[in-house]
Amino acid sequence: MTEQATGAHHPQPRARTGGQPSATVEHVTGAQSLIRSLEEVGADTVFGLPGGCILPAYDPLMDSTRVRHILVRHEQGAGHAATGYAQATGKVGVCMVTSGPGATNLVTPIADAAMDSVPMVAITGQVASSAIGTDAFQEADICGITMPITKHNFLVTRAEDIAHTIAEAFHIASTGRPGPVLVDIAKDALQARTTFSWPPAMDLPGYRPVTKPHAKQIREAAKLITQAKRPVLYVGGGVLKAGATAELKVLAELTGAPVTTTLMALGAFPDSHPLHVGMPGMHGSVTAVTALQKADLIVALGARFDDRVTGKLDSFAPYAKIVHADIDPAEIGKNRTADVPIVGDAREVLADLVQVVQAEHTEGNTGDYSAWWKDLSRWRETYPLGYDLPDDGSLSPQQVIQRIGQLAPEGTIFAAGVGQHQMWAAHFIDYEQPATWLNSGGAGTMGYAVPAAMGAKAGAPERTVWAIDGDGCFQMTNQELTTCALNNIPIKVAVINNGALGMVRQWQTLFYNQRYSNTVLHSGPDADGTPARGTRVPDFVKLSEAMGCYSIRCEDPADLDKVIEEANSINDRPVVIDFIVHEDAMVWPMVAAGTSNDEVQAARGVRPDFGDNEDD
Repeated sequence: MTEQATGAHHPQPRARTGGQPSATVEHVTGAQSLIRSLEEVGADTVFGLPGGCILPAYDPLMDSTRVRHILVRHEQGAGHAATGYAQATGKVGVCMVTSGPGATNLVTPIADAAMDSVPMVAITGQVASSAIGTDAFQEADICGITMPITKHNFLVTRAEDIAHTIAEAFHIASTGRPGPVLVDIAKDALQARTTFSWPPAMDLPGYRPVTKPHAKQIREAAKLITQAKRPVLYVGGGVLKAGATAELKVLAELTGAPVTTTLMALGAFPDSHPLHVGMPGMHGSVTAVTALQKADLIVALGARFDDRVTGKLDSFAPYAKIVHADIDPAEIGKNRTADVPIVGDAREVLADLVQVVQAEHTEGNTGDYSAWWKDLSRWRETYPLGYDLPDDGSLSPQQVIQRIGQLAPEGTIFAAGVGQHQMWAAHFIDYEQPATWLNSGGAGTMGYAVPAAMGAKAGAPERTVWAIDGDGCFQMTNQELTTCALNNIPIKVAVINNGALGMVRQWQTLFYNQRYSNTVLHSGPDADGTPARGTRVPDFVKLSEAMGCYSIRCEDPADLDKVIEEANSINDRPVVIDFIVHEDAMVWPMVAAGTSNDEVQAARGVRPDFGDNEDD
C-alpha cells in the first residue's frame, strides 16, 4: 500500500505481532468490537444515521459513555459535519451510515475531504458477506465507488478483523497527508462473535510516509532564499494540517519574504502581519497574484499549484525557481516542475529551514528584498481589497460579512459555503489564528457550510461558530439545523440572500451577455413591477423557526450591527439571519478561467498598471 488511494483492502488473518494486548480478552460481537475500537482510538463524536446493515452497531453504541452519536437528517450532513469537526479540532472526524443509498450519500463529503486533505473515517454497513455481489437489497459497492476519492478503504467480512481495521483506518487517515478512509463492514461480521483486546497489531506494509526532509534539499532551498531578489512564501493548507504555523512565522520574519496564504491556508499566517500580501488565485488580491507572477523564487509549503492559484499554467510565474515542500511526493512536480523538491512534514521542513537560513545569515548571506518590497508596497497601496456600497441604499454583501467578522468574539470559527459569499468571507474577515476558517476548497461543494459549522461547534463547543452561506447553498443542507436545535449545537448562520446562484450569475454577467439562464432563485418582480429582492420562497425565517432556530431578516443597513450583536448574544439555540443583499455585487479581483494571472482585473474593466518592475 502506498501513500495514495489504493482501493478496497480485504483484511487477512494475521498473527498478533505488535503492541501489548489488554490484560483481559473480552468475548463480544463484531458490533461491540467496533464501538470499543472507536472508544480506544479516541473518537468522542460520531455523526450518523442508522439503517438495516449498520443497525447491529447502533445497539452497543447506545451503551457507550465515551462516544457521542449525533443523529443527522441526511448522510451528506454526517460527512461534512465530520469534516468540520476534524478541521476545527485537528482530530479525525467520524461518520457512520448504512449500506446502499446511505453509503452513496457520503460520496460527496468523502470527495470533499480527499481534495482538502481532511482526516476522516467513514464507516458504512454492507449487506451480509454471502450476499455481496448479488445485487441484494440496498447493496452498493461503496469500496469500488470511493476508490478514487479515499486515501484507502477496507471491506471487512469477519468480526475478528474489525478492531485492527479501525486502528489502521485511524492511523492512515491522520498520518502522512491526511485524508478520508472508508471502512465497509458486512452485516454478518457485526453480528458474529469474536474476541476483543487492545491494542491490536497493525499490518500496513508499504505505508511509510516520509516526514523528515532531506538535509541536502534543505540546504539548497536555504541558499536560494538568501540569493533571491523577489522571493515569495506560497503557503497552502498543509501548513495548517502539520500544525506548523509558529514555525512559518519564524521563517517569514527571519527572511523578511512576503507571505501569501491560499484559500485553504487562511489563518496559517496572521492576515494583519505586515509580511502578509493576501490570498492568491482567481479571486486573490492583486498584490498576491502579482507577487507570484513577478517572483524569482517561490517557496511552496504544503501547497499543490492548484489551477485556481496558477491560472493558465504555462504562463504562471515565468521568472521563478521553485522550491516545493510537501508530505505527498505525488504532488511535487505534478503541475509545476520543482527546482528543489522536498518531501517531508511541513513542520519539520520549516524547522530545518529556519536553522539552515540562520546559519546562512551567520555567514553573511542575507537576502536583500528592499526593491521587491518597494514594488509590493506600491501594489498593496494602489490595489487594496474594497467594495462599493449599492446606490439604492440596500445591503452590501461584503459589508454584511465584514461586520460579522468585526463583531464576532475572538477565536470565532467561520465556515463558508461555495461561491461569491465564500470569496467575500475570505477577503473581508481577518483570520489571525489557525483553525478559524473552514471551507470546501478543492471540491467547491455547495451545502458545505451548515453541516461543517455543526461539526465544528460539536468539536469546539466553547467557540462561537458562524456559517456564512448563500441562498443557493443554504437550500441544500439546511435540514441539519434541526440536528443542531435538538442536540444543543447553537451555531449562527448568515444567509447572504441575493436571490440568485451568485457566482454563476457573475459569470453570466461577464461572459454570457447577461443571459441569466437558470440562476434566478426568486419568483420575479412583484405584481406592481417592483423588482424582487432575495429568495422569498422558501421564507428562510419561517423555515428556520420551524426547525427550532431563532431567526431574523435584515434588509436595512441601519439594522446591520444590531442584528449581528443580537445573534452573538443568543447561545441557547441556532440563529439564522436572512440578509437580503444587492444582487449585482461581484467578487473582485478576478482572473478569468483559462487566462493568465497577468490578466488579473482589480475591478470590472480595471487592469492594474505595474510600472517598470518586470526585470527578470
